[in-house]
Amino acid sequence: MRKAVLFVLVVLAALVTYRVANRRFNLPIQPAQPSAPDLSLTDLNGDPIHTSSYRGKILLVNFWAAWCVPCRQEIPEFISLQEKYPGKVQIIGISLDDNESELRKFYKTQRINYPIVQGNLKIADAYGGILGLPTTYIIDAQGRIRGHQVGSTNFSKLDQQIKGLLP
Repeated sequence: MRKAVLFVLVVLAALVTYRVANRRFNLPIQPAQPSAPDLSLTDLNGDPIHTSSYRGKILLVNFWAAWCVPCRQEIPEFISLQEKYPGKVQIIGISLDDNESELRKFYKTQRINYPIVQGNLKIADAYGGILGLPTTYIIDAQGRIRGHQVGSTNFSKLDQQIKGLLP
């Protein structure tokens, strides 16, 4: 009985100390944001892409495929976002298409205004694996993953997230 009472008192003391310390020093209770993977890629034009070179901008990484209907429907919205935030937001499309010639044809007909790279399992694994398409990650100016969406993107919510991350 004494051990149980002593255990409860120790736990309560720890909780009270934690709460007081957080109030006294005004420490935020937030989980650490994971860093986005640092990738070196080549876009469809043959230009090198280094995700670390976009530090200082909001980076949207969109995993998609040309055969994916919801992915195709999002492309005009991403084009608009790229135009809306010049110099502040950068979108990178990572295509998980198998057929590169079909991807190139789609890229040209859609007039996509952001870099598209041919993805693979290694790139998807760098983001913890992709559970479905489309999947979009939002990365802040310091290179931390601030959120992601599996499935069709809610662009009004994404726009609010972008505004909240801009300086």
